Amino acid sequence: MSQNSTDTSRARTVTSADRGKLDIKALVLLAILLAAGFILNMTVGKPISSISGGTIAPEFIISAFCITILVVRPNIGQALIIGLVSAAVIQLTTSLPGADFVAEGIAAMLMAAIVNAGMKTGARAVIPTLGTFVTTFVSGFIFMLIRMALMQFDMSIAAAMLPVVALTAVFNAVLVGALYVPIKKALKLND
Repeated sequence: MSQNSTDTSRARTVTSADRGKLDIKALVLLAILLAAGFILNMTVGKPISSISGGTIAPEFIISAFCITILVVRPNIGQALIIGLVSAAVIQLTTSLPGADFVAEGIAAMLMAAIVNAGMKTGARAVIPTLGTFVTTFVSGFIFMLIRMALMQFDMSIAAAMLPVVALTAVFNAVLVGALYVPIKKALKLND
């Protein structure tokens, strides 16, 4: 009987031994966070974008994969998979189909590199916020570059999109920075 209770408690807790694995638990976490991100994009993201006059376009799916990477601590190849799965979900709402596969793939690998290096330093307290800011900004910048390339590098696209990319990066960074500690406590994680 004690074996069952041990197995049950392990199923509810992400241990440090689970980190670095893109196993079924990690994929379930990603699926739950992506579903929440998609719902938030459709219900909260659109009103925030409207209220801000389009200057902030929250991308909760990027926040979701950033949190997943913070929790799971995947290697770069596994992070690419997380980014590509996230990009597949974004295809349902994107204004430029296909571009997110490049943007989110690269951004997720960057987030994994930041997390895997930064969480081993004294700066680990700011890594969720800083990593998410950089990741969101890079994702948006790549998306913008792809859009510009398709429009013969019309610089008015950069003028319109760059402030949105920067403010969205700030929004996502604040969101993930605020959510990471409670999620870490709920999953009983150590840094």
